[in-house]
Amino acid sequence: MTTRIIPVDDFDLVIFGATGDLSQRKLLPALFHRDEQGQLPDGACIIGTSRKAMSHEEFRTFAAEAIAPHIAASNTPDAVVQRFLARLRYYAAEATRDDGWISLEQELADRKDVIRVFYLAVGPDLFGAICARLGQHGLVTEKSRLVVEKPLGKSGTSANAVNDAIGKVFAEPSIYRIDHYLGKETVQNLMALRFANLLFEPLWNHKYVDHVQITVGETLGVEGRAGYYDTAGALRDMVQNHMLQLLCLTAMEPPSCLSADAVRDEKLKVLKSLKPMTAERLESHIVRGQYRAGAAASGPVPGYLEELGNDTSETETFVALKAELRSWRWNGTPFYLRTGKRLPSRVSEIVVQFRAIPHNVFEASAGPPQPNRLVIRLQPNEGVKLDLMIKDPGPGGMRLQQVPVDMTFKEVFNVRNPDAYERLLMDVVRGNQTLFMRRDEVDAAWAWIDPILEHWKAAHDMPKPYTAGTWGPASAIALIERDGRTWHDEGHA
Repeated sequence: MTTRIIPVDDFDLVIFGATGDLSQRKLLPALFHRDEQGQLPDGACIIGTSRKAMSHEEFRTFAAEAIAPHIAASNTPDAVVQRFLARLRYYAAEATRDDGWISLEQELADRKDVIRVFYLAVGPDLFGAICARLGQHGLVTEKSRLVVEKPLGKSGTSANAVNDAIGKVFAEPSIYRIDHYLGKETVQNLMALRFANLLFEPLWNHKYVDHVQITVGETLGVEGRAGYYDTAGALRDMVQNHMLQLLCLTAMEPPSCLSADAVRDEKLKVLKSLKPMTAERLESHIVRGQYRAGAAASGPVPGYLEELGNDTSETETFVALKAELRSWRWNGTPFYLRTGKRLPSRVSEIVVQFRAIPHNVFEASAGPPQPNRLVIRLQPNEGVKLDLMIKDPGPGGMRLQQVPVDMTFKEVFNVRNPDAYERLLMDVVRGNQTLFMRRDEVDAAWAWIDPILEHWKAAHDMPKPYTAGTWGPASAIALIERDGRTWHDEGHA
């Protein structure tokens, strides 16, 4: 089976922070793959900019090194590689000064009728300054779009300040707040599963769903991000954006259509329906931890404090929490969220655990029927698995056995699974905001997260230690087991 490639219109994509890690690991490879697949038009131009002085050719060499592993994996003809590299330009510019901006202005002067995308692959402290200079130099046209990366502030107040700064130059419909989790193939399939199949939607409520689990586990530590991470922590870095967005897509009502605002309206309702995390609820509904030295697949690994180079830190590297919604659809059905670093495996998944059958008609010798379970895997091996009860084949009476109906996308479709940034970048060019966060979504997410952060700060409650290579503190297990449930760790240990 082959995928259908839908071309996009001519565009200029300006990457601020073009020599940084995000550009090197994600943006340039994503754009290369879209060009390799024939999706980029002849007139598409990619312009890199950062503080570093570099010629056009030096930037092309930088880009060639970034896409080299992808070229080797796909056996791309050299002509295709050279076509991509020929699209690249580079101009050094200072975000907080006017140095270099005239050259960028001249490069774009004759292309005001072309779609213009500004991608801010820099820290949020520079968002306002860059946008101000884009406005001052007349670079913002009617076809301009702004893409901003997380973290969008460290609290509701700071997020508002960032949004106000970029909002002075760009209107809300032209701002794309990117969350790469929403670009994953399986996240798209979550909506297809729910809204294109009569099988699931009638059961997608508190009457038939016992609980939902959302897990995002990483085997890595903070690596080279210790400085940033110690000012953020797992709650800001993962829960406030990625995990709450996954919760929204799982729990939202069917939109009237798949237009951007129709989908985002329903996600906003979910965020506003979250029961507030009061001080009393925090004691029983949330656990935070911090990893200590332990073992990974590669061998012994240091603890967080050793990687940080500090003796003390109140920053959490693990969070497990129980969220509840005030809605007719989900009243009484808990959503358990769990994320952390230095866990046993790298996994992102949504588990919908259905309730047990109301009456067992089978003899005891058949074995107990297990409740059905739908597992939506975001990574690795993106796919969907549904656990069903069947009769064990063979004579000798009725014996029940739970078996998975497993669909791994790579095996079913036999095509390369595009990276999330490939889809999201093309959606920006198309002007499709469905997979991007609206400002009121960001505000609502922070309104739920801020009280948790404020309580932690006031209480000076240190994160509970857990050994690297385990599934977090023991209290995270107790969080779900005192409700008579267990974490879904099948195949993850």
